[in-house]
Parts: sequence; structure tokens; C-alpha cells
Amino acid sequence: MESPRLTIRKTDEHAAQRLAASGYHPLLSRLWAARGVNRAEDVRLGWPAMLPPDGLTQSEYAARLLADAIRDGKRLLIIADYDCDGATACAVGLRALGAMGARVDFLVPNRFETGYGLSPAVVDLACQHAGGKPDLLITVDNGIASVEGVAHAKTHGIGVIVTDHHLPGDTLPEALAIVNPNQPGCDFASKNLAGVGVIFYLMLALRAELRRRGVFPPDGGPRLDALADLVALGTVADVVRLDPNNRLLVTRGLERMRRGLMQPGLRALFAVAARDPRSASAFDLGFALGPRINAAGRLADMGLGIRCLTTDDEAVALTLARELDNINRDRRQIEGVMREQALDATADLGDAGVGASVCVYRDDWHQGVVGLVASRLKEKFFRPAIAFAPAGEDELRGSGRSIPDVHLRDALDLVSKRYPGLIRKFGGHAMAAGLTLGREDFDAFAPAFDAAVIELTGRKRFEPVIETDGSLESGWANAEVAGLLQQQVWGAGFAAPLFVDEFVVRQQRLVGERHLKLSVERGHQRFDAIWFGHAQSVTERVRLVYRLEQNVWNGVVGVQLVVEHADPA
Repeated sequence: MESPRLTIRKTDEHAAQRLAASGYHPLLSRLWAARGVNRAEDVRLGWPAMLPPDGLTQSEYAARLLADAIRDGKRLLIIADYDCDGATACAVGLRALGAMGARVDFLVPNRFETGYGLSPAVVDLACQHAGGKPDLLITVDNGIASVEGVAHAKTHGIGVIVTDHHLPGDTLPEALAIVNPNQPGCDFASKNLAGVGVIFYLMLALRAELRRRGVFPPDGGPRLDALADLVALGTVADVVRLDPNNRLLVTRGLERMRRGLMQPGLRALFAVAARDPRSASAFDLGFALGPRINAAGRLADMGLGIRCLTTDDEAVALTLARELDNINRDRRQIEGVMREQALDATADLGDAGVGASVCVYRDDWHQGVVGLVASRLKEKFFRPAIAFAPAGEDELRGSGRSIPDVHLRDALDLVSKRYPGLIRKFGGHAMAAGLTLGREDFDAFAPAFDAAVIELTGRKRFEPVIETDGSLESGWANAEVAGLLQQQVWGAGFAAPLFVDEFVVRQQRLVGERHLKLSVERGHQRFDAIWFGHAQSVTERVRLVYRLEQNVWNGVVGVQLVVEHADPA
């Protein structure tokens, strides 16, 4: 990949001044203003500022259906997805519905047997569920594309409520109700809710409905804010855009974790990941807890992750978390082999030999890990990338990752329109999507996808850009400010601060054979710095793009620079 171009975010100086005048740290004020925050109200992320549930289309109607089902003692079955968003969404549904008197259980599709979502095969499994044939299915983090599955459920006399956040196709399923901020006609202000956010909102609407019916007192019923830790984990792990409403949900969840108020499963996951929940951050959720839940869906059975998130027994939670940790270790090993194979397969291409996209396939790859391989290829070539693995005798399952310039689902949709029948199934988001091909169709798909990317963007090459926040004022380059930054919620659409400054390198050495440890100097300040996964030395005078982080060593809290990019000064 060519060297990235560095840019500096533009800051609304008036907004920064207003925020600082409201009592916020001047650096935070500058960073927030550069991310579109204009008023102090936009960073007061308490529960009263949350968007109300009644703005979510069909949420009140779906709540009435659920209230009727609870009243009539009907069997409810949650159909989950096999990623962290789906697992946390299922856990929120199970805990909230159970607390509101429902007879509820769950079924999670197996990635390798029934594929994604509410398929007819999953409906057949639901009919044979150990708890008895369900009266009502509730999808979480899936269902918006399950036209055939919903129809199949109807033939069995089973109603379906769809809760999802994925973009809908041309045809919607004929469900009893669809709760999805991205469905046509929904005016909900946040289109970026994760699947766990959608079911959380529906549970709020259900509690309000039960209050109206007198089942609970006007302010009574279960404390649904106790589920904020699950909502935060699923929201961060699914890498949805952190708009103000999502930042509120994540902030509230992290606040509970830091106070020790969390599900036993999350406490156990912090323990096996060797992370301290008292300083919980979005980084912990996205890179420590989330991957351990996701590993169950990638290699084994996501039921393991859901049980970890729903048990109230601390000992059981720890046992399940250790099992998830072991599965994640296996995932990392498999991913490492596949990643090297993918990089070897593309090594002779060079940047000039790559088209507008990258598609790879090997018949010995694991379909649960191809998304991670696609992510590595996207990072290397700065192109949308899709990796495929065999799925059954005649199918390939692909998982893709994209760059900001290319809406991945739209590209797949264009391929499906240009070449009907080439893609058997697909779905997803702008940045991530999945699809199924016939095994013999890979050679036809790769150029068709490349052509779709070019047609949508008008470009064959994409320039990588690193957006920075400019120079870090020297007086704020300290451990206290690093801690302040780490307490904030950063992520997709609200990027963590990256600073760029020139330094003199006083020392450099390798640690762990693959990480560059530096001692650098700017003015009269000297800093420890580390560049993870980078083994080449740098010049004596260097321009670093870096994050400011706290570093605790032998009980002493210091500051270090975590390098993201460097070039000669």
C-alpha cells in the first residue's frame, strides 16, 4: 500500500470555545468540536438525553404484541445472530423478557450448518425446540432479509417479530412487526443503532406498555438500565457509528462497569482478558471482550457466549469465559495461518497489480475466520476485500470488509443486479458484508465485483488517508490528560484522537521481536513510545502519528505514545 496522506481535522473554533466555557478541558473541547460537537448538551450523555423509544417505527405495536403474548403465557423464542452484537442482543432480550414475566428461550443459528438469519432450516429447528414449539419468534440482529424464513414460520402457525438494524433489501419479510431504524419510513433520528440497541429500545417500549396496562406501577418494572453493560459491549463490538445516541448508550454501560455493576459474564471476561473494569474503555470492549464472544460464533457455538452473558452464577460465568478465551486463542492461531497464506497469495501483485478490490479463496480455509482475513487485506491494499471459504459441497461463503470510499453492500447489490443469480445470498453494511456463491462462480464474481466498485466510485485506486488532530499542545502531553482521553468514548464515526508531531529519537530497540520501542524527545520533554507490529528502525528525526495513553508500571502511572505511523522529519 502506498504511504498514507496525513490530514488535520478542521475544528470549529467557536464551538470549541463554547465547550471550554462550559467547563470542559480545552483539549477535549477542541477534539469534540473537530468531530462535530457544537454544544455542551451534545456531550451530556445522561439517560434523559436518550432518544425516546416511540420514535422507532412499530416499536409500540411490537410491544403490544409482546405484552399480549406474555399475558397469554405464549412461548417466545429469540433467534439470535452468531456475532457479539447478536449475542448481547439475545442476552438483553432474555434478561428483560424474563424479568417481565415471559416464557422465553433462545436459538442461535450455526454458522456452518444453517447459515445466517432466520432461514427455513432455522424455523424447522425452532419447531423441534426442547422447550416446545414456539408461538412467537423474535429475531435479534437479523431478520430483515429473512423473507423465506418468515413465510415458512407462518406456514407452521408461528408469528415473527423482526428486530434488526441491517439495511433492508427490495422486499421486506411479512412479519407481524418490524423494528428497524433503517426500514423505509422510519424517522428515528439514529440510523446507527446496533442490533443490541434495537432490542433494548423494544424492551423499553414493552415495559412502558406493561405500565400502561397496570402490570407494573407507573415507574415500576425491571431496571433496564442494568442491561447497559450488554448494550455497550454489543454496540462497540459491531463497529456501528458512534453518533450521540450510541455514545450515550456506551457511556452509560462503561460507567456501570467502572462501578462494578455488570453481568457476571462480563466481569469474568474482564478477568480472563486481564483487564481492569474499574478503568473500562471502549477499547477494552472492542479488542478484549468482543473478540472472545465472537470467537464462539466463528469456531464453535455462539450458545456458549450467550450462556456466559446470561448466567447469574459467578463461578459458571468464569468457567464459560475461560472456555471462550481458549476458543479465541485457537481463532488467533487459525487466523494467523490464513492471514499469511492470503498475504503470500497477493504478495506478487504489488499495489499496481491489484484492481479496485481484492478477492481471495482457498479450499482449506475456515469460513468462521475469513472476515478477519478480509480485514487484513483491506488494511494492506486499502481496497475493499472479500475472502471466501468452502461451505458445503457446492458453495462458498465470503466475508468482506471495506474502506470509507466504497459502500460494500451497495457494491454487492449492483453485482446481483448486473449478473442475476451469480450471488445466491448477501447482506450487511457499508463497511462489512457477507455473501454466498456457487463454488464454480468465484472466477466470475471477482471481476464482476471489481467492475461494480469502479462503477459506484468512478475510481480504480483509493488513496489511504490518516486524519489527525494536529499537534498536541506540549502542556497537555501528560498522564493526567492521557487518562482523561481514555475515559471518553471513541470509535467508528467518532475517531480516537491521533496527534502528529516531530521528535528526535534518542533510543530505539525491538521488544518481543516485532514491536519497536522508542525514547523520543520534543522540546524539553522526553517520552516513551511504542509501535506495535513494526520491526523496522526509524530515522533520528521523525514525524510520528500517535495516540496518547497512560502506562502503568510498578504502580507508577506515566504516559506513552502509541505510534500509528512515522516518516522522516
